[in-house]
Amino acid sequence: MAENKEVKVHVEHLKKDFGELQVLKDINIDIYEGEVVVVLGPSGSGKSTFLRCVNRLEDITGGTVVVDGFDITDKHTDINKAREHVGMVFQHFNLFNNMDVLGNMMLAPTELKKATKDEAKETALKLLERVGMQDKIHAFPSQLSGGQKQRVAIARALAMNPNVMLFDEPTSALDPEMVGEVLAVMQQLAKDGMTMIVVTHEIGFAREVADRVVFMENGYIIEEGSPSEVIDNPKEERTKDFLSKVL
Repeated sequence: MAENKEVKVHVEHLKKDFGELQVLKDINIDIYEGEVVVVLGPSGSGKSTFLRCVNRLEDITGGTVVVDGFDITDKHTDINKAREHVGMVFQHFNLFNNMDVLGNMMLAPTELKKATKDEAKETALKLLERVGMQDKIHAFPSQLSGGQKQRVAIARALAMNPNVMLFDEPTSALDPEMVGEVLAVMQQLAKDGMTMIVVTHEIGFAREVADRVVFMENGYIIEEGSPSEVIDNPKEERTKDFLSKVL
């Protein structure tokens, strides 16, 4: 990445233990403004835990994580203020089933006093149009397909106008024919310059959209580089072994 780009996420010696189990052992990475970083690795390698530490959805055992200028490992940092700058999209959508699409979209901006109801509605309608869901504003989550729910979840994360977006296996709960519609929305976000960290098994997406691919194994980053370096010409045996099974 260009040296003059601002570092949006700075991770230094990040460690995360669950009791005796060390899930993240020593993670070091800088992610720059407008960069799309795709994190690959086998189940249990620590990918999702890494992402949840970046948003401090998990307490951090050791090390430093600075997101958009907020040191979220500092106990004096207002974590809710820091989180306002970070959008998160989960594997299972996490929409509120008792609210329609518009209600889901407007909840956080109005609750957190970021917007009046009218402003929140206007933003919601624009974002729903952006993800192709403008005709479903009064539908409830139970009336939507998985792909539609995930597109709403992405729009909802964008409603807070984040500077960094985190995606935790956003397509792994979807039927194969719905994966494309969600990846298309993410691809457009990348084109628009959003800083993104994406944990996924979608190698095609990584190859096409990522600026950098990170391969994790056993709580460490084993290898990182451009998609052509890591996916097409991996150096590490462990990366080669993993890719031989998924490609």
